[in-house]
Amino acid sequence: MSKTKRKKQLPQRTCIGCREVLPKRLLIRIVRTPDGIDIDPTGKIAGRGAYLHNKHSCWVQGLKGSIAHALRTDLSDQDRTKLVEYKDTLPMDDR
Repeated sequence: MSKTKRKKQLPQRTCIGCREVLPKRLLIRIVRTPDGIDIDPTGKIAGRGAYLHNKHSCWVQGLKGSIAHALRTDLSDQDRTKLVEYKDTLPMDDR
């Protein structure tokens, strides 16, 4: 009887901006909490989550409505401002 090590599967998630499937750790999680929308760098905050690349273009696409749809909520002005400020810190070049 031979023992073979099973390869550990990495959780996969879909970027809601470009619809590309990648390992969970390569994407940024946005979470809906009772206090509003928050960016979750640890990926462990309780609440409904959605994932985006760290690309400016994916965030632009997400802010057009994908984020609100994925989180099943309407973005308040405060939430939208927080997300836009984070988007502005991301690199413009998609390469």
